[in-house]
Amino acid sequence: MNLPNLLTLLRVFLTFFFIFFLYQDGLAFKIMALGVFILASLTDFLDGYYARKYNIITQFGKIMDPIADKFLMLSAFFIFSTMRIIAGWMFIIIFAREMIVTGLRLLAIRGKATLAAEKAGKVKTVLQIIAVYLIIIFIIAAQFNINTQWYANFMSIAISGITVFMVGVVLITLSSGLSFIWNNRKEIFNSTGKH
Repeated sequence: MNLPNLLTLLRVFLTFFFIFFLYQDGLAFKIMALGVFILASLTDFLDGYYARKYNIITQFGKIMDPIADKFLMLSAFFIFSTMRIIAGWMFIIIFAREMIVTGLRLLAIRGKATLAAEKAGKVKTVLQIIAVYLIIIFIIAAQFNINTQWYANFMSIAISGITVFMVGVVLITLSSGLSFIWNNRKEIFNSTGKH
């Protein structure tokens, strides 16, 4: 077991803590959820960095790294949808896209093929992470529950801003998924044809 793989497993472990803290009531738990998400995001960067720097590419890493990433991000968006901060349809589109693309990647790995990553996919990932940060900060701000008009106006503007931003995230998530499938259609067809 090497360092990148340990960091990947740590991200899975941290995701359970993130889920637990986010579901608890109270400001302290929400701040801990933010801290855990920051740490989990850091492991995502570090495992890729060390894998590339020291050329540590394993079959376990190829399979588990994207699964760990999706587990963290989809858990966050699912919780946000249950809290009614984002619409259910937003989570469904993000979930479907990530499951299809990750499934195709894993199928390609089994068939010893490589599906090229795209710039749009990287932009999607960055925007999703920013969205999660913004929403957690919104959740933390909501814990103060200040009974003033300016606070109510601020929170109303914040949730509207989150909704607009999330529409953009969903559109990029969907379009990057369709682009990925189209541009890798030959490799995908060959991989699925082998199974």
